[in-house]
Amino acid sequence: MRHYGPVAEREVRAASSGTAALRLAEEGRRLAAALPEGAAVVALDRAGTQWSSEELARRLDAWRSEARPLVLLLGGPFGLERGLLAGARHRWSLGKLTLPHELARVVVLEQWYRAWTILRGEPYHKGGAP
Repeated sequence: MRHYGPVAEREVRAASSGTAALRLAEEGRRLAAALPEGAAVVALDRAGTQWSSEELARRLDAWRSEARPLVLLLGGPFGLERGLLAGARHRWSLGKLTLPHELARVVVLEQWYRAWTILRGEPYHKGGAP
């Protein structure tokens, strides 16, 4: 995907002890500290808005014209801390299914690649073809 533009995957260490609430808070602090200055944040959240691949491509096109870092924020097993969700520019849902965050990461990367191919008119995306 790097031939479409700069892409970096950054992982923060998960909190390993404490209650779910304490772990979520600690992971939230670690994620917040890792965000680039001035970044537009898109939080992956099952309560967010579902987008078609074409809608994601349109959004990607708009975001890249802003010339600022864009962060797709994916939480761990407990999701994302409330403050991160509240500060996100958009909340994107991959659907109503519960996915392990490792699988959600693969789905996000595939959809990101698909969005780029849609924007460039490449044949990867078949759209609504039967």
